[in-house]
Amino acid sequence: MEMWFTEKHTADVKFSIRVDRQIYTGQSDFQRIDVFESKEFGRFLTLDGYMMLTERDEFIYHEMITHVPMAVHPAVRNVLVIGAGDGGVVRELTRYPALENIDMVEIDPLVVEVSKKYLPQTACRLNDERVHIYYEDGLRFVRSKEDLYDLIIVDSTDPFGPGEGLFTKEFYGSCFKALKEDGIMVNQHESPFYPEDAVACQRAHKRIVESFPISRVYQAHIPTYPSGHWLFGFASKKYHPVHDLDGARWNLLGIKTRYYTTRLHGGAFMLPAYVEELLRDVE
Repeated sequence: MEMWFTEKHTADVKFSIRVDRQIYTGQSDFQRIDVFESKEFGRFLTLDGYMMLTERDEFIYHEMITHVPMAVHPAVRNVLVIGAGDGGVVRELTRYPALENIDMVEIDPLVVEVSKKYLPQTACRLNDERVHIYYEDGLRFVRSKEDLYDLIIVDSTDPFGPGEGLFTKEFYGSCFKALKEDGIMVNQHESPFYPEDAVACQRAHKRIVESFPISRVYQAHIPTYPSGHWLFGFASKKYHPVHDLDGARWNLLGIKTRYYTTRLHGGAFMLPAYVEELLRDVE
């Protein structure tokens, strides 16, 4: 008997992966957490039935949400990561020796526990001495911060359920205040392809544009996310994501990547016409 994990992308589209076995299921105070094992994508994590990551393609998401801002900002020392309980963003950040502090705010402690036990590929650096984990609501945490962080990475779930507050104008305004005068915020920006997802993408972009003087969107191809076409937001007080890229400086760090390169960096901001139109409608 075959077992399949199926995620509904739209009323007429479903995405399925054949599962070898289910290795964890649990219910936290916030959401249902499942970990499956598959031949094609390795282990994968779902929250309330929605795909969060797979071992096969997680590197794309985590490299693009982390290395793009790190290659632009010349001197990141203090970073705030909101969400990211699977540890993938932290893993990429800890590859930078110059980083002094990483605050990670995750609302659900069980996500971190499950990731440490069943997803060591991503959670392998959560015990780094520079990492400080706070189990609380990201919106509430960032409200009290001011002029503190060089970089904020918002690795949130979708804009409903526990992650809903991380897509509000209040949240982005609080992030702006928490950043230093040359700070950068990067967030996952949903997919532009299916109409319902595109609306969420537009809503987030409109609120970020209203909060930051520099706001751009870039893209990556992530096979297990809806449509495979995924967007990220780059918002900054000072630095332009392409004009201020210091590719030579970043390449000298010798960080080995599987998706991100400084050559790819500029191209990621060159968006398809339909996405440009989608964003222009709310700017």
